[in-house]
Amino acid sequence: MKTMKVNRLFVMVKRIRPLMYLALLGILMSCGQSGGSRTSVIDATYEGEGDDLERVKQEMVMPPLVPVHDQVAKGGPKIVEVTLEIQEKKWEVAPGDSVWALTFNGSVPGPLIVVHQDDYVELTLKNPATNSMMHNIDFHAATGHMGGGDISEVNPGEEVVFRFKATRAGVFVYHCAPGGMMTPMHVTSGMNGAIMVLPREGLKDENGNLVEYDKALYIVEQDFYLPKNADGSFMNLATANESMNEMANSIKTLIPTHIVFNGKKNSLTGKNSPVVNVGDKVLLISAQANRDTRLHLIGGHSDLFWPGGKFNNTPYTDLETWHIPGGSAAAALYRFREPGTYAFVNHNLIEAIAFGAIATIKAEGEWDNSLMKEIEKAGPIK
Repeated sequence: MKTMKVNRLFVMVKRIRPLMYLALLGILMSCGQSGGSRTSVIDATYEGEGDDLERVKQEMVMPPLVPVHDQVAKGGPKIVEVTLEIQEKKWEVAPGDSVWALTFNGSVPGPLIVVHQDDYVELTLKNPATNSMMHNIDFHAATGHMGGGDISEVNPGEEVVFRFKATRAGVFVYHCAPGGMMTPMHVTSGMNGAIMVLPREGLKDENGNLVEYDKALYIVEQDFYLPKNADGSFMNLATANESMNEMANSIKTLIPTHIVFNGKKNSLTGKNSPVVNVGDKVLLISAQANRDTRLHLIGGHSDLFWPGGKFNNTPYTDLETWHIPGGSAAAALYRFREPGTYAFVNHNLIEAIAFGAIATIKAEGEWDNSLMKEIEKAGPIK
């Protein structure tokens, strides 16, 4: 009897051992696929200079619009040609409140640039002779030479061309960085924007599945520090250089006079509100080049949120409010489920209401009672 039990045990072990082996092999293979055998980002190397790649020209558009682009890359890496022209211009931040804005392509923020990971961005930066100052550009998406700042300095009447490889996916800030106190003064005068570097295979949801958006909106917060007269009124300055001289003091207060979306108070409210449809998956691309902010969509959420805008990381889900540290950008994806007006705000509500950091998005479509239902209208207490 004892011998029979031993024999049975031996047979069971013989059967189990191959299964254990296969299970162990599967675990080892899955570890390799999940990154165990892949090269760490810190060890990544790059070859070639991109000279022989196909060239495409990207047409810049005014915020909150985004350039025409493919969400999933077609073919191999390309050289994406981008031209930005610096404009120094008088800018009305709010009715009656003006500043000399320093801009890329005449908008605050500068236009969004969209490429795919491993594409090259070939930038032509123009500084017309009508301007009064030297400018340059620092791309947080670039590697080396101060993000391009050291090789892109252009005086009035000059232009420069340089190229960088977009090695990391995500949304990144770009801004002027002429050095010293001129850097924060140029940035807080509106001279910043964002570049979105999409993964070549497209965006992935929290489960690793491809997710596509129906629309994208580029909404960027800007803090201004308008110089004031002794009586507290805002100065009406005649030139951009005069504005820089006065701002040297006003920015040191660290207290903004205006905090707005896309350069102006009410730039994205009322008749200027972007319009979407119920069911649309909308990618909200945001940035803050100088100070921290915290964004909230009243009546909605971020279904997916990529902290720091880093698309190769697994997105967070269901955030009510998402933080963007100063000097960074981020992206949130939300599918609008009910019609109506949604307020998109900096959820320091003082900054939203009193300073101007508010936008509204209008969603059109049919109401769904399964998400919210009005049971009884307001009336006298019973």
